[in-house]
Amino acid sequence: MTGPAVPFREIVLKVHSRCDLACDHCYVYEHADQSWRTRPRTISDHVISRTAQRLAEHAKTHALPSVSVILHGGEPLLAGPARLRKVCEEFGSALAGVAELDLRIHTNGLQLSSRYLDLFDEFGVKVGISLDGDRAANDRHRRFADGRSSHPLVLKAVELLRQERYRHLDLGLLCTIDIENDPHAVLDALVELDPPLIDFLLPHATWDEPPPRPDGSETAYAEWLLKVYDHWQDRGCRVPVRLFSSVMSTLSGGPSLTESLGLAPTDLVVVETDGQLEQVDSLKSAYDGAAATGFDVFSHSFDVVAAHPGVRARQLGLAGVSETCRRCPVVRSCGGGLYTHRYRAANDFDNPSVYCRDLEALVRGIEARVAVHPAVTDRAELVEAQQDLTRTLLAGLHADLDGRGGVRWEEAWELAGELESSEEGAAGLDHVLAHPYTRTWLLEALGGLHAGRPQGVEEALRLPDYLAAATVRSGLGLTVPAAYRDGRVHLPTLGELRVGGEGECGTLRVTPVGGGFVARRDDGGGEWRIPHGADDPAWTPVRHLGHDAVPRFALDDLDPYRDCFGAPAAPRLGRSETVELEAGLAEAWELLEREAPSHAAAAADSLTTLTPLTAGKHAERPHGYGTVGLTSTDDAKQLALALLGGLRRTTLRALLDVTDLYADDGAWDYRPFWRDGSVPFSRLLAETYERVAFSSLDPCFMDGIDEALDMMGSAAEPTAGGRRFIAALDEEVKRTRDKWAE
Repeated sequence: MTGPAVPFREIVLKVHSRCDLACDHCYVYEHADQSWRTRPRTISDHVISRTAQRLAEHAKTHALPSVSVILHGGEPLLAGPARLRKVCEEFGSALAGVAELDLRIHTNGLQLSSRYLDLFDEFGVKVGISLDGDRAANDRHRRFADGRSSHPLVLKAVELLRQERYRHLDLGLLCTIDIENDPHAVLDALVELDPPLIDFLLPHATWDEPPPRPDGSETAYAEWLLKVYDHWQDRGCRVPVRLFSSVMSTLSGGPSLTESLGLAPTDLVVVETDGQLEQVDSLKSAYDGAAATGFDVFSHSFDVVAAHPGVRARQLGLAGVSETCRRCPVVRSCGGGLYTHRYRAANDFDNPSVYCRDLEALVRGIEARVAVHPAVTDRAELVEAQQDLTRTLLAGLHADLDGRGGVRWEEAWELAGELESSEEGAAGLDHVLAHPYTRTWLLEALGGLHAGRPQGVEEALRLPDYLAAATVRSGLGLTVPAAYRDGRVHLPTLGELRVGGEGECGTLRVTPVGGGFVARRDDGGGEWRIPHGADDPAWTPVRHLGHDAVPRFALDDLDPYRDCFGAPAAPRLGRSETVELEAGLAEAWELLEREAPSHAAAAADSLTTLTPLTAGKHAERPHGYGTVGLTSTDDAKQLALALLGGLRRTTLRALLDVTDLYADDGAWDYRPFWRDGSVPFSRLLAETYERVAFSSLDPCFMDGIDEALDMMGSAAEPTAGGRRFIAALDEEVKRTRDKWAE
């Protein structure tokens, strides 16, 4: 096993090893491991103190900002208030100034009283209570040894915890599933208690001791849970359910929210009442001694336990699940299931979960039900989302500068607010912020600040240039400061003004006048009047291409941030080169409208800016939505393909800016038909997305697409939105195939 061990951020502290209930599904007393019989009933002062010291050492060594201590049993309340106070005091003292301490207790609630809750309030101990639903459901397993019901006492504990003075301590309810219970009645009973969270737990089982399946169905637990899910949806999802939230999170590309699902590495260790250090407690269901490590708090640090092979096995993520699970499309959501549930005596834990079919059915059932949009595909929505993202980045830049921009930045920030306050000013600012290379500038400035580069602040101080361009576009009678560098000031989306010689730097003032503007150097070194559409020797405007048959695109060969494609940006095009590009664009556009009208319409609706490129390769940098870089060619088909490829790349990048189409990229490799070697999912998706567009012009690009779609459809990386994106891509392929079949 390679890589460093994951530090423990959570310990389960067994403060009492006996219980006042006789639940027949309890893994501590009713399953394979019976080590509880030899444990001390109550944890000693020495074990408490030594464990607190070990945890503080561990937190300090790994610079952990916070750690959780879960008081457990048996039934932890049987330890008594004095013992629990000792635990809270020792851990609070040991962790003071080292890491934030999160104290929790999981209890059956029978002993809960105001005396305990006042103690928990004093130390901030959060309380989780076990309850399996209504009385009929709860009494199926959670009874006293003499068969009496525990339900009334548990309800009394829940009601006590719900009192206003204790409500902030409530963690929620833990419910162990029994498929013989009525799923609707169980949910209703739990929701009516208004907990902050409901946690449904599959009963512990292994391949050697499988869970009960009264009707023999391999998906009985999924069917039960999906009935709960549907009822939960019908009730307006009033109370969060961790299991459902976790599946929805992973389907959207987020993390798992529970140990029982997902691929996140374990960061938990158990301390028994005698100080023995053990792996996750549920392993007691597998076989006698399965949770043991041979270590204790007296002689061993937590780092030693973290390196134990059994612990490391649960820290390997995808590499730690069986080969069957690695090939399964839902493995990101189910994570192979709880480690304990994979056990079979013949080959230990190298198996899928004994609930494998249930977990797959549950994930696919929720995926089919949940309203997850694959991406923002409507141009207006995508533009709005991109605009919101750009404004968020700008606000982040303001926050990150934290005063380092001085007066220049503060004046510019005030001016931005002034522009926003009028309809004309806001429209001008929106236009400039929507410029694709504004995004590149923002990311460069933020990157410089985060890396501590001195030029990061200077990069940020280009904001006045953008505001000057926005003000000119708005026509408002505002005078805006801007900076010239090397004798030039660049006004994004408008052009470049020469106000000095090489090497000259300084500031000037820009004032809109009659559709144009006046620029005056602050040092009195000159004044320039640039009428709207003027051809002034000092003024180099951004030109536009297009005519009646071709949409109007900005030809931006001036912007200092345009060098963000996979090939270097070309210098300013001469007149003949511009005419040649415009003629080639007209031919390419005619081809697109004839052979791929839907793509031509998408390009007309999405692209705003074209930038000439030269031959060569370099690293591509992020930029905003709506631009394509083109290398000069007299081949109309090649130019049309370049437009299609550029449109697909900029659209996919914009989608990925605002939605997750896949997760865990790079964990699996794929071999597409059209290239040698393997690629990660992100590359496969991007190349397939481009080739589908290319195939509308040339059917040879269809080769390998079906195989690629099959690979992506059965892959584990796509989110729910990603799968819908792939399905839409499949429909596009069918339409293209029909076209070529005609």
